[in-house]
Amino acid sequence: MADPPLPAPRPILPLALQPIERRWLAISPNTRGALWMLMGGILFTFMGVLTKALGTRLDSFQIAFFRAAFGFACILPFALRAGPKALRTRRPFAHFLRGVMGTTAMFAGFYAVVHLPLADATALSFTRALFVLVLAWWFLGESVRIRRWSATIVGFLGVLVMLRPAGEVNIAAFVAIAGAFAVAGVVVMVKLLSRTEQPIAILFWFGCISTAVGLIPALFVWQAPTVWEFVVLIALGALGAGGQGCTVRAYYCGEATVVAAFDYSRLLFAGLFGFVFFAEIPDAWTWVGAAIIVASTLYIALREARLRREAAAKQAPR
Repeated sequence: MADPPLPAPRPILPLALQPIERRWLAISPNTRGALWMLMGGILFTFMGVLTKALGTRLDSFQIAFFRAAFGFACILPFALRAGPKALRTRRPFAHFLRGVMGTTAMFAGFYAVVHLPLADATALSFTRALFVLVLAWWFLGESVRIRRWSATIVGFLGVLVMLRPAGEVNIAAFVAIAGAFAVAGVVVMVKLLSRTEQPIAILFWFGCISTAVGLIPALFVWQAPTVWEFVVLIALGALGAGGQGCTVRAYYCGEATVVAAFDYSRLLFAGLFGFVFFAEIPDAWTWVGAAIIVASTLYIALREARLRREAAAKQAPR
């Protein structure tokens, strides 16, 4: 079993802020983790708002390219510091496949945000947990029992409710589902790569490949961003990085099974921000389908956490 991660170094705060830090640390770890997850949800939802605003003039392919390029720019200094040895890989094709799948997921996700109500795009993105379970069973040989299979089937029924097969269907909804499937594929690929590759190598090659692959379709729809749009694109990248940082911090502070539930707050934020900024009002089918998807994926997460605890208890020395 791998050694637990070392505690993150605590920053040295100015004296004026130390009382605030003491009050913050007095809060229970799970509560702090929940607050970090809520903050991450707000940042990710604001990223969606900016994406939707940019999408009124810029194509989603171009927006996704800038997101990949700015992400790669953030990784590059750490990769250069690690040196060529850390970036060396024995699985170039696996990195390429992961990069293509990740780029596809970005394209689909941005397209869905631009062309769907924020609440719909956010709810459908949660189906990635359903696809991860299926792909992990198929490609990684992970054991999946009847309870999690049942929850997965219920989750896909929630997708059908949102798609409203008897009514008008938006093609962007299918793109959103395809994006969630691609994200699940990326998760499985990362699990495979992490067996032999260093984390910085996985991040570097993804940034490099996604930027190169993303540039190709972006060139066909390219429009020179205005100064204001370029600023918003930078802000979009910063919000994405900030949201990821908050999510990592949430899992560092609290128990995964507790803080993971607060990730679904993004659905509420998406509904609120969609109404405030774009006058979007999700209908009853959206909320019912979203509730089914959230309930099934949350059950799967809790069930997996319980199985991991039981397995760890069996392996623990007596």
